Amino acid sequence: MTLATLAEVLQPALERGYAVGGLVCLGWEDMRAYVAAAEAESAPVILQAGPSCRAHTPLPVLGKMFRHLAEGASVPVVAHLDHGYTAEECQQALDSGFTSLMYDGSRKPLAQNIDETAAIADMAHAAGISCEGEIGFVGYFGGETSAGTDPAEAAKFAAETGVDAMAISVGNVHLQQDQSGGLDEARIRAIQATTDVPLVIHGGSGVPVTQRSALARNTNICKLNIGTELRMAFGAALRDAVAADPARFDRVQILAETHDPVTQAARAVIRAFGAPGTTRA
Repeated sequence: MTLATLAEVLQPALERGYAVGGLVCLGWEDMRAYVAAAEAESAPVILQAGPSCRAHTPLPVLGKMFRHLAEGASVPVVAHLDHGYTAEECQQALDSGFTSLMYDGSRKPLAQNIDETAAIADMAHAAGISCEGEIGFVGYFGGETSAGTDPAEAAKFAAETGVDAMAISVGNVHLQQDQSGGLDEARIRAIQATTDVPLVIHGGSGVPVTQRSALARNTNICKLNIGTELRMAFGAALRDAVAADPARFDRVQILAETHDPVTQAARAVIRAFGAPGTTRA
């Protein structure tokens, strides 16, 4: 069994200069492909259950799915709650076998975000698992505007919450469908100068691959969340499978044809992060 906590995969990444992919899951087909990709690349992987995933499948079921995949995997697999918004949701994830809780208080005033995130971190650590928090606000492409992370606030947040990983806002946005963006490296370095907590980039799909690789190698960014890019690969594979035989109706047969394309897309994502078992991009 290779079920791991977030701290167990991020601390080696911090020490050795690579990053781990936080791959956003929507169902069995993609999470299975992500583990296959991680095994093929000899790299750890973080399976993430975000709000849209949880709206489709209950947390207790997701916990069993993640843990089942981890039990059969040859690489470390983290079962991660992404964007937990309430203490109750975080508690349910903990009770469901998750090994990492991301509490998102980023829309709240700093003091409230610190207090609430610290409580979740205490709850997680008491159970022997990890906690990620967010300081600053990572917005959404075509939606809510980001609020950049202030380095001084990041230092206070890291020190007072006790989180194992800290998500920051440095030009990244969720749901971006191309890689035309880029991150503010000066702000990243200013933040990492204040704390040794591993840093996390949400909205990693919008970050150019060359910058992802460089940041993984040269900064304290140890986790990049990738969702949109992989959902696009899944959607393209699914459309191809349906179009190949319009008379076919068995969804098991159709969905099976998404596995290889999504695995290959996830392998490319993971490889760029430079874990020791992979070939660096």
